Amino acid sequence: MAKALFIKTWGCQMNVYDSARMADVLAPVGYHPVDRAEDADMVILNTCHIREKAADKVFSELGRLKALKRRKAVNGGRLIIAVAGCVGQAEGAEIMARAPYVDMVFGPQTFHRLPEMVAAADSAPGQGVLDTEFPPESKFDFLPEEQGSQGISAFLAIQEGCDRFCTYCVVPYTRGAEFSRPAADILAEAQRLLAGGAVELTLLGQNVNAWKAAAPNGGTWGLGRLLREVAELEGVARLRYTTSHPSDMDEDLIQAHRDVPTLMPFVHLPVQSGSDLILAAMNRRHKAADYLRVVERLRAARPDIGLSSDFIVGFPGETDQDFADTLALIEAVGYAQAYSFKYSARPGTPAALLETDHVPDDIKTERLAVLQELVNRQQLAFNRALIGSVMPVLFDRPGKRAGQLLGRSPYMQSVHAEAGGERLGTLAPVRILGAHANSLSGRLVDSKEPEAAPCPETPA
Repeated sequence: MAKALFIKTWGCQMNVYDSARMADVLAPVGYHPVDRAEDADMVILNTCHIREKAADKVFSELGRLKALKRRKAVNGGRLIIAVAGCVGQAEGAEIMARAPYVDMVFGPQTFHRLPEMVAAADSAPGQGVLDTEFPPESKFDFLPEEQGSQGISAFLAIQEGCDRFCTYCVVPYTRGAEFSRPAADILAEAQRLLAGGAVELTLLGQNVNAWKAAAPNGGTWGLGRLLREVAELEGVARLRYTTSHPSDMDEDLIQAHRDVPTLMPFVHLPVQSGSDLILAAMNRRHKAADYLRVVERLRAARPDIGLSSDFIVGFPGETDQDFADTLALIEAVGYAQAYSFKYSARPGTPAALLETDHVPDDIKTERLAVLQELVNRQQLAFNRALIGSVMPVLFDRPGKRAGQLLGRSPYMQSVHAEAGGERLGTLAPVRILGAHANSLSGRLVDSKEPEAAPCPETPA
């Protein structure tokens, strides 16, 4: 009997990938995806623990689902509620205690067991199923092949977990130790995604450039070699990877940006702070100068490369000078994009145990505003530097009005242009005519126009 499944996903691209694979795992036992919780027989909340008040948001959503579950029961139906992902992993016991109407709680490493969990929940309604252990086997060994097309731009998990233990971060505790999938498995999945219609692949990992694994014919590959091999597969037009740690950006990976035309000239390279004192307190294991050398090497290999980063403002002990050092690093790099947040403690992390040197919230707010004003100026300058250039745009969705399509540039900007529906799902050259804070606009280039001009170098 067919049953309906709704998955709500928060957080990173890895969670997006996991949600798609959960649907694949449940398909053989009769579940098919729907677009609304109200139409579902099972709702899975695939959660993220990175953002502030993540658990509060989950419990707020669970309150709404509790009411939905009651309405379905009154009408003779049943709704299975599940909490997955990093909040489930970190706070599973509390979820079961505070929300006993939740049927299942499981972590990122155990969703391959979903059919067994569903069977247990069906056989003993109201008992609750909690599965947040770290099993010895890899979940990837038990996942079925992808069900249908994953779209023209697909995520492919190649690495999971992290061994860095940054003092503010929950990932080592919710995703576990670093694990790299074998190259042969990655290549096989990439071929299936490409055969299913994908033209852009993004290789994913919590510390993706730490990936090292057995090669198909013996030996060991790093991420640079893997990218070269994936680039040779039929049908791949674009390659990306995320998220990287500066200390794992080796020379082979950097040179892949020079050598592999399908590898996009855009790298998300989090630094978090420009102060060596704060970087040490965060256990980042690199200094600001080390990060700047990596940036220099990347730009030497690919002068038109664009960079994005993450910044935490107001980490315990951050002084005015530490914050000034962060601003100086941002000025030195010149970012195409950046994500920035006020520090908030995550339960179970070493930084959460610090009892002194907390930065007052009003100072955090003030510093964040200053930092964001700077990175927003840089982002707008980067976008404006592209005006007049021609770049390939991957059109992946309709625009806001008829006759318009939206797509992504090589630098991940949203680009809108007048184009017919036949262009959807294709790469097409677009001359950039307008630049905005978060997007670009342009027009399609016809065959009579001059050849596409190279994108300008990243503005400092």
